[in-house]
Amino acid sequence: MAWRFLKFCATASFVATLLTGSFARGASGTATAAPIVLTGADRRPAMSLDGDWATIVDPYFSGLFSFHHEEKKNGWFRNYKAKPDDPFPTEYDFGKAAKLTVPGDWNTQRESLMYYEGPVWYEKDFSYDPKPKTHIFLHVGAANYKSWFWVNGEKVCEHEGGFTSFNCEVTQALHAGGNFVVAAADNTRHEDNVPTLETDWWNYGGLTRDVSLIEVPERFIDQYDLHLSRDEDGVIEGWVHVVGAAQGTSVEVQIPELHARASAEIGAEGRTALHFSVKGLERWSPETPKLYKIVLRAGEDSVDELIGFRTIEVHGTDILLNAKPVFLRGVCIHAEAPYRTGRAYSNKDAETLLGWVKELGGNFARLAHYPHAETMLRAADRMGVMLWSENPVYWAVQFDNPKVLAKAEQQLDEEINTSRNHAAIILWSMANETPNTPARTQFISTLASRARSLDSTRLITAALLVRGQGNTKIVDDPLGNVLDVIGTNEYIGWYEGRPDKADTTQWQIAYEKPLIMSEFGGEAKAGLHGSDKERWTEEYQADIYRHQLPMLNRIAQLRGMSPWILMDFRSPNRPLAGIQDEFNRKGLISEQGKKKQAFYVLQKAYKERTVGNPK
Repeated sequence: MAWRFLKFCATASFVATLLTGSFARGASGTATAAPIVLTGADRRPAMSLDGDWATIVDPYFSGLFSFHHEEKKNGWFRNYKAKPDDPFPTEYDFGKAAKLTVPGDWNTQRESLMYYEGPVWYEKDFSYDPKPKTHIFLHVGAANYKSWFWVNGEKVCEHEGGFTSFNCEVTQALHAGGNFVVAAADNTRHEDNVPTLETDWWNYGGLTRDVSLIEVPERFIDQYDLHLSRDEDGVIEGWVHVVGAAQGTSVEVQIPELHARASAEIGAEGRTALHFSVKGLERWSPETPKLYKIVLRAGEDSVDELIGFRTIEVHGTDILLNAKPVFLRGVCIHAEAPYRTGRAYSNKDAETLLGWVKELGGNFARLAHYPHAETMLRAADRMGVMLWSENPVYWAVQFDNPKVLAKAEQQLDEEINTSRNHAAIILWSMANETPNTPARTQFISTLASRARSLDSTRLITAALLVRGQGNTKIVDDPLGNVLDVIGTNEYIGWYEGRPDKADTTQWQIAYEKPLIMSEFGGEAKAGLHGSDKERWTEEYQADIYRHQLPMLNRIAQLRGMSPWILMDFRSPNRPLAGIQDEFNRKGLISEQGKKKQAFYVLQKAYKERTVGNPK
């Protein structure tokens, strides 16, 4: 295991590539293709590479660089020569290295890595028998934050961004029999990352979501979009893109349950539009989360999907689901695993978190502050929970840096192009709590325009800061001009005044648009009891909700709320010993699943419909 990695990892071309920072060529000097987006990758037959991976922690990134940023002459990952007189010792061996489980963050798997930020190398052996006339992709659900991948010593791709999936073509790198994959994941924070240096959540590192091999034919469907028309009743429209297809290639879509079938021909750019009528279609909603099996075919390729069909739009200050006003009874959720903590990734994690939303009486969840795993989106489709999905433009990124804008656009593209067929997603959020500056407004306006060009069927939002003037909260951030739905965050009773301050607070909204109170709340340690005047107690947190809900009901254009937050989650910004212990304690539920008093206050309001303005 060790000699193979040593053999490829410090060749001249490899080191030169790494040192220049271009990463445009692989270890052998051949061109390395950029990762591609596959819509519905989890619906493809796959060989899982999940499980134990050998790992080496490399805080100085010695695997990439020499002491003076020169080609390495010795060290861990030098060019190995298997000769008896070789004077240099082999100073690492994946065969003797400690294991980490994939998917999973390294922080919660090994105590010594809880606070670690930097590179970790991963290695896994596997057997494979490639089929002729196929493309094979290494599918990575997420790797935080930058990652590099090699198969059998050949560099196959790299990726930036910790919360979106990507696919590296490995067709030429694989061979029949034994193979091995090596990855480097680096969660080091940098000012020009998206998100930037400071966040209010744990910077979990590693291969945090599933890794697998996906086979597709030579000509294959890479992206598709099927949705219900807003303008024509009973009409499904969209498009399919096929890689490598000749113009005139037929594409077919079937919905077996509805006995519906449509076909079209591929155009010059590998894409075809679809527009066909269906009879008897049941629309997706939280009350009836109906999903249909969809079969897409193009040549030898086919994809079996599960898609729900619904419309979402704005009319004045109303949000319309299937042409009827809806009030979003929701809560924010971080991708924090219930009970074990760490990064959430599994079906069980998703069903537990969304099960609590349903128990709360909710029909909506804001997925903060980055795209969540495909398992969460699939569970929301099945369980009938509408979603706000967010690009990780958080707080003060470098809004005047074109390279940062390009990174944000890349992550937005990946988020939308992988997730566009989930009925549960009704809102694309561009950002959270960003400062009101011209550079910021231009940056996020550009993202909003890009999102609309990629997907015109959903609503655009962002979580804005509000300003105060006496007892009045004013929402007039100029970013509101480019949003369909205004999101606002406020913490009356926690960061501002006592809970009863909400009783006399009025709201002035500069936009005739729907408003979602996207954050409010306060902290409490589960099991800590006392007076409702005593901070950190369950009683104080519950009192915040008792005063907030009547205030929110006075906002005429309020069409939803997602208090902060469903479950306590790890954050290095929360060090208060004995209370927070590096957890944000604003959860309605503790990380161990204990419901706090505020959970029941909100549950009563949601189930009895005493909050909001449903029509």
